[in-house]
Amino acid sequence: MHDPDLLKQPVWRAEELGHPIPASPHAVSMALPTWDDVVGYEEKKPRVLSKLTTGYPRFVIHPLVQQLAERLVPGRPCLPFPSRRAATLAAEFVRRTTCATAELVSGQGVFGVASDAAGAEALKAFWQHTGLIVSTRQAESCLAGRPARRDGNDIRQSLRQQLAVFYRCHEDDIFLTPTGMAAQYAALQALQQLTPGAATAQLGFPYVDTLKVQRKLGQDGVLLAHLEDTEAELSRLLQRQRLAGCFCEIPGNPLLGSCDLRRISPILRQHNVPLVADDVVATPMNVDLSGYADLIATSLTKFIVGTGDAMGGAVVCNPRSPHYARLKSAVSSAHEELLWSEDAEVLERQARTFPERMRQHNANGLFIAEKLRTHPGVERTWYPKWEFSEAYEAVRRPDGGWGALITFLPREGALRSAAIYDRLEVCKGPSLGTIFTLACPFTLLAHYTELEWAESCGLSRYLIRISVGLEDPEELWGRIERALQSPG
Repeated sequence: MHDPDLLKQPVWRAEELGHPIPASPHAVSMALPTWDDVVGYEEKKPRVLSKLTTGYPRFVIHPLVQQLAERLVPGRPCLPFPSRRAATLAAEFVRRTTCATAELVSGQGVFGVASDAAGAEALKAFWQHTGLIVSTRQAESCLAGRPARRDGNDIRQSLRQQLAVFYRCHEDDIFLTPTGMAAQYAALQALQQLTPGAATAQLGFPYVDTLKVQRKLGQDGVLLAHLEDTEAELSRLLQRQRLAGCFCEIPGNPLLGSCDLRRISPILRQHNVPLVADDVVATPMNVDLSGYADLIATSLTKFIVGTGDAMGGAVVCNPRSPHYARLKSAVSSAHEELLWSEDAEVLERQARTFPERMRQHNANGLFIAEKLRTHPGVERTWYPKWEFSEAYEAVRRPDGGWGALITFLPREGALRSAAIYDRLEVCKGPSLGTIFTLACPFTLLAHYTELEWAESCGLSRYLIRISVGLEDPEELWGRIERALQSPG
């Protein structure tokens, strides 16, 4: 299948439901062109699921991965993992959280966990929340009996060197992971190693799995959802209990506010509590978190790749942190090189053009955000320039921008959001950070089974999130404006 230029020919029409975005066996997004498609996907309606040939790899088990699992253990619930240790952790999670069996198997160059019907959901939950997955490229190689590239270590070293420039640290402060969530999980494991038995806290409403990994694989994740109260709530929490660490996103996804690290950091330092920050939405081109974050856990799948066809993550140990030596030791002691060499090659190549691309993302994002903010059909627009802006400005680099992720709520969203989304002439599906614009009704996609709870935290179910790409911004705005003017 020829891949069209998604900047000029987006995948947005109803008949394109399920198409991979981009048209690659390694695509990390798939087309959900209508509001009803998103609901059908969440409700597992055959009309939608039968059209999916791929999906976000932590949520939708790719056909190549399914084939690999079937070769390991035919006819039983099974998932492959990239190492014996990862498979062992998965099996332990299944046994701990269910009454199911979970056994390790090996073959095809990977380690698998086989369970039964009672353990299938827990097995997939571990895969999703930890991000310790076998990538599509690794599955393809294993199925073909093709070993990892001999120059894989050189490629990973080059990638670490590029990331070290972005983060202004040494390359051995960078620990690569197969996904962004695997970076979050590695950070959580390091915190637990240093303070066993203690819970963690999440500052500000986070991306869905960032909280779930703390709650399901940690000792509990205490959510301090409201940024305006974070400082007072954190102080009260630390008076009641010890914390192994805190997690935050700068800025948050999807509400794009940032907690004020100038105020939070002294409290955490006073109590000797490390801070793990996620900069995936802002990227290191726009923010410098080295004055406050002890670890940075980030996804390389998004803006650094840009093309939406490879996954990866990284844990960055901040050499300016007072916890640097002990955190780096803890991260290092559990680290395995699980980023598959062919994925690393894509990341390494794309990282070279990332700074130039990000400057254009910033310009386009600001242009579209300002247009949405003043449009009469939009009730509210969320963007880091305006959401808790002083907190964001405190970490924004002198030449940094505000990124390309925007969330907006149409006026009379209950009546109009679905029609507006359906008519949006941009690619529509999960993920963000692609060179082509990508939209989704985020609350439905991430929190469909907990909509009332999400709304209590400030997320309307009628929100639309847009990751602005590198299209001509005037032309892109014309497409968005036409959708906003639609009847509905």
